Amino acid sequence: MPTYTIKKGDTLYEIAKAHNTTVEAIEKANPGINPKTLQIGQVIQLPGGGGSNPPPKPPGNDGGNDIVGAHGGSNGGGGYVNYSGPASAYPPRDQWASYDALWKQNRALMKFNDSDQEIGWIKEAIETVSRSSRVDVRAILCIIVQESGGNPRIPTTNNGVRNPGLMQSHNGSEFNPARPKESILQMVRDGTEGTKDGDGLKQLLQKYGNYYEAFRGYNSGSVNKGNLNDPVGATGDYVQKAANRLMGHSWPGM
Repeated sequence: MPTYTIKKGDTLYEIAKAHNTTVEAIEKANPGINPKTLQIGQVIQLPGGGGSNPPPKPPGNDGGNDIVGAHGGSNGGGGYVNYSGPASAYPPRDQWASYDALWKQNRALMKFNDSDQEIGWIKEAIETVSRSSRVDVRAILCIIVQESGGNPRIPTTNNGVRNPGLMQSHNGSEFNPARPKESILQMVRDGTEGTKDGDGLKQLLQKYGNYYEAFRGYNSGSVNKGNLNDPVGATGDYVQKAANRLMGHSWPGM
């Protein structure tokens, strides 16, 4: 099995992306590895990847027009699954439904609140931010639907932290009816790339090394790695529902 030597600034997320594998696969190939305590010079196994000095990936290797997660995936379908435990017990990215299947499913939900033009702006914003952040476009889409149902006019919540917009970001931007397209893009940026006051999905992926712990961190601010259904003061089934959305499952009231 090929190996990789940890360099300054490396995260498992970035290593997996560069070597066309997943964080979950790297963790399985390296029992006991801790994504938060990687050491410079540490040698890890790369499942099905290249060696320590792989050739650079060509543009677009992560998906259509360089949108991460735009290609591949299943057709989705099926009912709700009660996922529980650590991130390794949740479905890996290569089992998620395809972006096309998820967009079709969630576009239907957005139509309860949004015009066709607004839905188009949301799709454009998701794909733009996926390119710049390198966060999987499917994860951005599903967290938008989870947080707001895709409704750009959803009220701001405040339980000690102000959470506005499509992704209920950390003290970010709200919908501006005078600049609807621009404000939709900014709301998606705030939730994905973070704000001056708090992390987005991008920073949490870098911190935790996998999407499911990143989702828990996004909802709760902290993570019980052994039990991602531990609400840690927030929503207990947040990660479980996100996983079901990413698999293209359907359930009443979703």
